[in-house]
Amino acid sequence: MTQRVCDVMTPAAVAVEPMTTVTRAARLMREENVGDVLVTYDCDLFGVLTDRDIVIRGIAEGRDPDETTVGSVCTPPPVVTLAPDDTTDRAVELMRRHAVRRLPVVEHGGVPVGVISLGDLAATEDPRSALADISTAAPGH
Repeated sequence: MTQRVCDVMTPAAVAVEPMTTVTRAARLMREENVGDVLVTYDCDLFGVLTDRDIVIRGIAEGRDPDETTVGSVCTPPPVVTLAPDDTTDRAVELMRRHAVRRLPVVEHGGVPVGVISLGDLAATEDPRSALADISTAAPGH
């Protein structure tokens, strides 16, 4: 059953500014128990920083996380986004087409209001699936 993105997204996503250090962003991810943060500037979406971005574009390239800014390692614009009123079917289609697991949800004007993840979709489409179980379980680490 198709639903609207706003009904299944994680609202009020964690956000940092582009000049935030990678270390600070990583600590925020740990504190908030998330694998990504939105990178915003003046309430506009600048990019998305994932734990993978930190590893691949930061640590693996020998960058000092205390000196490196998230703006220099995040997935840069244009960022694929959804509107709150888009359907979950559209979310699935965009995730497949762009090979991503999370999509920022933005209101008109580009103001971020949340994030929808593959796990959100799995829990919505088939709450008894293995992916839904994994996505809704408390972290074990």
